[in-house]
Amino acid sequence: MKFKSINFTCKNCGAPLRFSPIHNSLDCEFCATQESIKKSIEQVKEYDLQTALNSLETVSEQEISKEVTCNKCAATFTMTPYSFSSNCPYCDTPAITDFVKDITPKSLLPFHLSNKEAQTLFKKWIGSLWLAPSKLKKFVEGNEKLKGYYLPHWTYDADTYTQYRGQRGDVYYVTVQRTVTVNGKQQRQSVQEARIRWTAVSGRVSNAFDDITIGASKTISHAILDNLAPWHTDVLVPYNEKYVSGFHSEEYTVGLDNGFELAKVKMNQVIRNDIRRDIGGDRQQISSMQTQYNNTSYKNVLFPIWTAKFKWKNKVYNYAINGQTGKVTGERPYSWVKIAAIVGTLGGGAGGAVYVDQHPEILQELRSINVQHIG
Repeated sequence: MKFKSINFTCKNCGAPLRFSPIHNSLDCEFCATQESIKKSIEQVKEYDLQTALNSLETVSEQEISKEVTCNKCAATFTMTPYSFSSNCPYCDTPAITDFVKDITPKSLLPFHLSNKEAQTLFKKWIGSLWLAPSKLKKFVEGNEKLKGYYLPHWTYDADTYTQYRGQRGDVYYVTVQRTVTVNGKQQRQSVQEARIRWTAVSGRVSNAFDDITIGASKTISHAILDNLAPWHTDVLVPYNEKYVSGFHSEEYTVGLDNGFELAKVKMNQVIRNDIRRDIGGDRQQISSMQTQYNNTSYKNVLFPIWTAKFKWKNKVYNYAINGQTGKVTGERPYSWVKIAAIVGTLGGGAGGAVYVDQHPEILQELRSINVQHIG
């Protein structure tokens, strides 16, 4: 399907304008002209979830291939499915097209970090990985070809009311007689033994959730997208095509209904913690819980992400950088040699324990090891 594209050009030299995270404006790469983006007075709105779900029930999803003609070099190229902004592969001119989805993004978080700043953060992240192969930092130096994306996310609000049943466990101690060996001789001693008294309980908890964020793109794994949080949605701005000029941008591929089911999982974790606090005691067991979701609403938003990949010993590792906060997350290789050395240090007694205590990041890396990524 053929689509028209738009782009913004410099009023002085006619060159393409791209959004600059540094200046928060459209910048010309050739004559350094800057075009400010007028601040919108429009309010970022929440939309009723149930109304939207009812209207989407009979809509069938299909992948649309976009054929776009560049406004500068007149070349025709195909955008990846669900993309609505990209750059011409022949002359690198930004191209922005219409949306194809019924629900379109009404707000976004503009890029705050430039490509160069993101590269600096990535190098710092690589350098902080204690258990990575020693040659990794030098290997990726200069190889980090970052690509800027505005990726779609859903945000959900909900007031929840949960009724639960469970058991409260209270620890108490009883005195028991045990046979122990002292100086080679057996003798009876009285010792304190912990027991748990379980009591059936029931109750209810209420929660008000605001902006539970769910990644709505399959370009980056959900594990990486989730680890990029938090996003400061209190500074969302109304959608403006000028912010996406020069960046790759996508519409959602995770539907509104599926997104809400994923949001429920996140809400459920909070609700369960609240129930445990409500039960009290030393131990808690939750046998059943029924949750009602009221006043549900959503937003379709775009979040800024720098992403890239590198190859190490025939394996590809993906990583991403939050374009608003600078948080870096991703896949990385581990070194067997360093892991063995750390394990040996831990086995060295008190000295090893003190060393790890002084460097808690080492223990954190050990806990996150994926054996498939050890090289």
